[in-house]
Amino acid sequence: MFVAPRYGTGSLADLFPSLLAGLGVPGEVDRLGLGCTADRICVLLVDGLGAEALAANTEVAPFLSSLMPAELTAGFPSTTATSLSSLGVGVPPGEHGIVGYLINVPGYDRLLNALRWSLHGEGPKTDLLRELVPEQFQPTATVFERAAADGIVVTQVAPNYQAGSGLTRAVLRGCEFRPNVSTGDLVAGVAEALRADDRSLVYAYHGDLDTTGHLRGPASDAWLLELAHVDRLAATIAEHLPPDGALIVTADHGMVELDARIDFDTTPTLQNAVARLGGEPRARHVYTTEGAATDVASTWREVLGPDFHVLPRAEVITRGWFGPTVCPHIADRIGDLVVVAAGSRGVIRTGAEPLQSMLIGHHGSLTPAEMNVPLRVHRP
Repeated sequence: MFVAPRYGTGSLADLFPSLLAGLGVPGEVDRLGLGCTADRICVLLVDGLGAEALAANTEVAPFLSSLMPAELTAGFPSTTATSLSSLGVGVPPGEHGIVGYLINVPGYDRLLNALRWSLHGEGPKTDLLRELVPEQFQPTATVFERAAADGIVVTQVAPNYQAGSGLTRAVLRGCEFRPNVSTGDLVAGVAEALRADDRSLVYAYHGDLDTTGHLRGPASDAWLLELAHVDRLAATIAEHLPPDGALIVTADHGMVELDARIDFDTTPTLQNAVARLGGEPRARHVYTTEGAATDVASTWREVLGPDFHVLPRAEVITRGWFGPTVCPHIADRIGDLVVVAAGSRGVIRTGAEPLQSMLIGHHGSLTPAEMNVPLRVHRP
């Protein structure tokens, strides 16, 4: 069963516009019906925390489980680069243009790794921040820029590697960046930023749960222990909220454990007439040689079987997976074919993507475990 992204009414792209409406920013609409009128708001983004996984482990996360349960959907694909872009710009992927983890950019002979803002694969090193300027690649004003323009003090609390990164500049620009070095430092940074002004908005990112899920699996003891730490982190931020504050906890995607893998790099029939393979194991962009899309689709369907949906670009756009609007210059970034896992398998690349191919936990598809993310609101 697939979950359709609820763009406009219940997706990650709708969260910050709804909060800005509560903060009184002109032109913003409370799309989610949150009715959150707090003057100081912290949004804690827990990378990799699916709504299903949280609901199945309430005893491990007593604080988060004590809050009114609600859910958002990620956009498609359910992956960090795309989700953070939807969150930060407040529009679906078809408008912000970060349509996957590895995507085609016309004019380049290698795929763009949107998370790292680098070209994927072998080739000369390129100063991509100068060649592919993030602010030009994604020119729409971010939610932080819109908030700051109305006089709200906006702060991002996140690991230092995200400061000034290509993705940050593209979709999370417009705020003061405060690097954190530990979970305690994250809490201190949030508390300090919330006191910065009468109207303040803080975005805090925590990534350890995602890392643990990828490496140990989303059902491992390590993941459950990390979830307990995440719960305590959220509770501690809540304890430090000012009286007029609010804490919003959400995530960018959930995660599943693969039970079987199909290796593109050792399956010649899958390679035939494929010029580039983008995306990730659960949601692949297949860029074919000219005129070969129909034949490649037939081959992939035969090899992969019913556990995968193999759809042409036009059909995916019509289905609205990337949003109700896909800008013409963004359509070429989508694969000629989009291959989405319906079961618990993935298409890996042991040669070109050896580290990713060894991971236990994965995401990107439209299954409920990957698409549905929690939305929790706490007020003092």
